[in-house]
Amino acid sequence: MCGLAGWLSYERDLTPHTSTAAAMNATLECRGPDSHGVWGSPRVLLTHRRLAVIDLDGGKQPMGAGPGPGEPVITYTGETYNYREVREKLRGLGHTFRTESDTEVVLRAYLEWGVAFAEQLTGIYAMAVWDPRTEELLLVRDRMGVKPLYYWATADGVIFGSEPKAILAHPGTKAVVDAEGLREVFGIVKTPGHAVFRGMKEVKPGTVLRFTCSRSEEFRYWRLTAREHTDDFGTTVARVRTLLEEIVSSQLVADVTVGTLLSGGLDSSAVTALAARVLARGGADKQRGGPVLAFSVDYRGLGERFKANGQWADPDTPFAVEVARHVGAEHVIVELDNADVLADEVRDQVLRAQDLPVSTGDMEYSLLLLCRALKEQMTVALSGEAADELFGGYTWFHDREAVEADTFPWHHPFEKAGGIGALRTIGLWGRLGLTEYVKQRYTEALEEVPRLAGEGGLQERMRELTYLNLTRWENFLLDRKDRISMAAALEVRVPFTDHRLVEYVYNVPWEMKSFDGREKSLLRAAMGGVLPDAVLNRKKSPYPSTQDADYEHALRQRLEAVVAVDDAPVLRLASRAEIHRLLDAPEGSYSMGGPWSARAVLERLVEFDRWVRAYGVHVAL
Repeated sequence: MCGLAGWLSYERDLTPHTSTAAAMNATLECRGPDSHGVWGSPRVLLTHRRLAVIDLDGGKQPMGAGPGPGEPVITYTGETYNYREVREKLRGLGHTFRTESDTEVVLRAYLEWGVAFAEQLTGIYAMAVWDPRTEELLLVRDRMGVKPLYYWATADGVIFGSEPKAILAHPGTKAVVDAEGLREVFGIVKTPGHAVFRGMKEVKPGTVLRFTCSRSEEFRYWRLTAREHTDDFGTTVARVRTLLEEIVSSQLVADVTVGTLLSGGLDSSAVTALAARVLARGGADKQRGGPVLAFSVDYRGLGERFKANGQWADPDTPFAVEVARHVGAEHVIVELDNADVLADEVRDQVLRAQDLPVSTGDMEYSLLLLCRALKEQMTVALSGEAADELFGGYTWFHDREAVEADTFPWHHPFEKAGGIGALRTIGLWGRLGLTEYVKQRYTEALEEVPRLAGEGGLQERMRELTYLNLTRWENFLLDRKDRISMAAALEVRVPFTDHRLVEYVYNVPWEMKSFDGREKSLLRAAMGGVLPDAVLNRKKSPYPSTQDADYEHALRQRLEAVVAVDDAPVLRLASRAEIHRLLDAPEGSYSMGGPWSARAVLERLVEFDRWVRAYGVHVAL
């Protein structure tokens, strides 16, 4: 899946600065442990860290288009799933190829189609292309924003990288976070293009940035559009099933072992079942023989102490076991306990992976440990992200108050589960002006929504909610999954983010998506006959979180230790007395995990302290 970084300057000779580029590249080692490279010219330095997945010998980067120094050069991360089809199209147009890599296909697509080349690609990717013939640099990101790409505009060019840490390794940048950055961290907004650090931005999904000596330009090569859905129900169900089968099959292509993340919920179970079918009939070349490898995570003793609540109705493991048995998967359960997710080494690596104290608590630490376990047996895994956003799986799609609320729908459980209340308790919600900020960002997001003429009422509102989820909430989850999986050198592919599926399902009427009054009704119908009934009928359940009271107790102790230090960075956000209002709540008040919970706020306060110290962040309030 790889990592990239680079530096463009139109007013200075960068040839003597390869050590700076190398330092930036070194921060991304976890994203690409297999090889690394630096390419330099007076104008631009390009770097690459490689996780070898396709054409293990021939795909090294940065890659030039020709033997001469005057040809375009690319540094590319991600996967182009239709690279074989694009390669054949390019061969028909006269192109020849030296390697079997998708990287060369993408580079030659640029040579053929110029700035419009990304329209030809289906996949998850981020890249930089330098064209010495015109002295132009392109930064490109995939349609749904699965792969990250950040940049820092300078007076004479730009600094860029797969992760903020690469940019912050450049001596011309500083890790400064102001009030707006903190609003993004604590408000659960995830504004497209926002990177939290002052001066830094993120390339928006579906966008090409072009830098020349005189200007920079932004081109959107893809965006969601509204159109009338003319298929009847039966045709729609069949179309969703066909698309998913084709997408999963295409995403199994690799020169390394591919497996799945299996929670026992509908989404990951669907991906696992479809992958098992493809592998059983030999439809994915170069894969290991035998059943699909499927990995799950669980907490020791969770089954015995589990208590249903508004988010979790039942534990995952029994359902994951049933799915694995049903589809013939080779199933591995990674069991964890408090000591595993509280280990300083694990928490340090998660913070370093995310570059931010954006914590959903034990979920992030368990995800890292799960990805490490997968990496021992595979390099690529398929996951079920984006199905809830696309098909209407979250509680807020089906809660009248959340649907009618004049804010982001996930702020409803954020309020009910105590997260907003905890921020108010310590005064941070008001101090950061989060009510006004969230309202501003929500209003801006609504203005973007592609609408269908004559559409109104519930259908119009559900279109809005779907758009908000796909462009904000999903970006939060995709970023978390990418950063943490790549910290374990594991590539995670996400079939439900394929733009063909997204374009189709986005325009399916809400009454068809929820025809039986349940969440993800359309997806359930499409998976009929593929999954066991118990899983098809299971209520939506988020990624597992511990309910062990000892975990909450340990977290309280950590926060108490943090605020006991006179110069604790967290005291720049709230006073010691305000934070103790949280800590004075009875034991058990923070047993519920998840990004909406008060416990997640405790986690963020602890991690904020760790983050400021680790990155030398200057908090400009």
